[in-house]
Amino acid sequence: MDPTGYRDRIGQLVEPNEQVLAYAKAEAAQGAAPPPPPDAVKQEAGGGGVSAGAVLLNLISPLISSERGDRLVDRVVWGIAGRGAPGSAASRLRHALHPPGPDLTVRDTLLVATDRRLLVCVSGPVKVLSSRKDDERSVAETGIAWSASRAEVASARVGWHRLNPKRLRLDFTDGSWLAFTVPIAESGRPLRDVAGAISG
Repeated sequence: MDPTGYRDRIGQLVEPNEQVLAYAKAEAAQGAAPPPPPDAVKQEAGGGGVSAGAVLLNLISPLISSERGDRLVDRVVWGIAGRGAPGSAASRLRHALHPPGPDLTVRDTLLVATDRRLLVCVSGPVKVLSSRKDDERSVAETGIAWSASRAEVASARVGWHRLNPKRLRLDFTDGSWLAFTVPIAESGRPLRDVAGAISG
C-alpha cells in the first residue's frame, strides 16, 4: 500500500512506456545552496517590487536581510546543501523548488527515478488539519517542477550529514550537486530506493 497516495498521480505524469523505478517524499536540505540561474536573477530584478518580508526585516534590523549574511548563517547552522555555478543543474533544481515571490503554502516534494529521467514533483497546497478531500486535491494538483535525463545525473547516495543519517546527495555531470533530506522520525528507505534506482 502507498502511504503517501502519490503512486497513481506519478503514473499519470510520466511519459508513455516510461517506468517508475522508485520515488520518495523529501525536501531540499537546509543550508547554503547554489545561486539561482542568471535568467531568474534578471526576472527578480526586473520585477521592481520589494517583498513585505524584506521590508519588515529591514525595520527590525538592517543586517538580517543581507543575502551574504543569510548564506553565512545557513552555512554555519546547516552546512552546505549544494554547490554549483548559476545555471547549473543544481542551481536550476533549487530555483524550481523555491521560486521567487511570497508563497506561504506547504507543499510536498517528490523525487522520482524512472528508467529515463529524474523527476522532481511538487504537490498542491498541503493542510496541517486536512480532510480526505483536501489530501486528494493536493495529490491531484501534483506536477513536475523539474526533470533531468538519467545521463545528466552522475550519482546519488544516502549518508550522514551532521546528526541526520538520511541525506540524499544528487551529483550531476556538470559538477554541481544538491542534497535532500527526510525528517529524522521518518524512514530513509524511500530515499535509499531512489538512490539505488539512479545509481543502478
